[in-house]
Amino acid sequence: MTDTIERPFGLWTATALVVGGMIGGGIFALPASLAPYGWTGLIAWLAAGAGALLIAWLIVALTARRPTEPSIVTNCGDILGLLPGRLLAWIYWLTIVTTLPVLGMTATAYLLHLFPAAPQGVWVEVIGGTLILLALTALNLRGVREAGVFQVVTTVLKLLPLVLVVAITAWLAAAEPTAFTRSEAAPVSPALLTPALGLVFFAMLNLENAGMLAERVRDPARNVARATVLGIVGVLLVYATVSTGIVATTPQAELAASSAPVALFVSRNLGPWAGDAVALFAAISAIGCLNVLVLMLGEVPLGMVRDGQLPDWVAPLNPRGVAARPLLAGLALGLALMWGSVTGMGSRVLEFMLLLTTASAIWFYIGIAAAAILVRLLRPVAVLAIGFCLWVLYGTGIEAGGLGLALMLAGIPLHYAIGGRTRQRNTAPAG
Repeated sequence: MTDTIERPFGLWTATALVVGGMIGGGIFALPASLAPYGWTGLIAWLAAGAGALLIAWLIVALTARRPTEPSIVTNCGDILGLLPGRLLAWIYWLTIVTTLPVLGMTATAYLLHLFPAAPQGVWVEVIGGTLILLALTALNLRGVREAGVFQVVTTVLKLLPLVLVVAITAWLAAAEPTAFTRSEAAPVSPALLTPALGLVFFAMLNLENAGMLAERVRDPARNVARATVLGIVGVLLVYATVSTGIVATTPQAELAASSAPVALFVSRNLGPWAGDAVALFAAISAIGCLNVLVLMLGEVPLGMVRDGQLPDWVAPLNPRGVAARPLLAGLALGLALMWGSVTGMGSRVLEFMLLLTTASAIWFYIGIAAAAILVRLLRPVAVLAIGFCLWVLYGTGIEAGGLGLALMLAGIPLHYAIGGRTRQRNTAPAG
């Protein structure tokens, strides 16, 4: 494996990877899910943002300590040990795989909304999702630079409907403040905060994207930090404003019954035509998020190979510098889940994997905090981050957290089948 690798991503592309990975299809559905929580949802967004920034602080500090590391996964593997590092990489890679079918079918469902005369139904969504994933795979196999350009474009486009909601909310606050004072939203309830947090933190996942691709980022010690903070703060402000504005000014019965709350809100204020426009941008949002995930399918194992934590045969580079083998393997598993979802057993498997997505990702964040503690780096922050992660786990349900742990531990047999470390890298801290 060569010691040189292309670094095509500057600050803005790295920021687009953070924003694009975090803003998928979730924010276009979350306001309806948060309707019963009323103003508690706003507190949950603030808590989720604070916790995300704690985790980001650790990612930035660990990256600055070892800026030559391929990713935050390899960094943690060098600190925690080979087995824990591989388990973190395994659970992260697997959660990417389980997310592919959902976003693929979500993007297709939004596109079908634009063509009501076209055939509808789950089979059409599966076929459409497959075509979208195949197209994105073809794009990523051409090189990470091409994937990065596509990500910047889709990130700008996906922000347009959300910025529109922010603008409408600001206009209502200035021109019609009674829309808020007569709000039907439930008052703040401490008892509802934990389950609300479990819901909203799903939308904060992928905050680590810049750190996951540190080896593809120019000047990672600076740009990973700036991209991560810019991305999280920007996304949090948009999320909190969009969700709170919709929940506060939309009749609760209509909101709870809507499968497209953003489209409902825009349609109520600008007219029915706006619903179709939001559907188009929601599809673009899901496709942009899928692009990041497809990129990660190859980049996560590639970083492990370059660090010596996995053998070369796991992620050989194609002529365009892309780890095609794990990327195609993840695509195949994602497509299998998608096509299996139209059967009874497949549907149950898919629902099971989706339930674990947030809980599984939380174990990855706990691993990051544990690595920081071991190297005596921001220990108070790391302890707070672990406490926050356990809070989110409780909010998602103890069963989901336990199942996520079991899924991660299922990677132990793979660890022993692969064997030990293939080579050592210079992992001395910077400075």
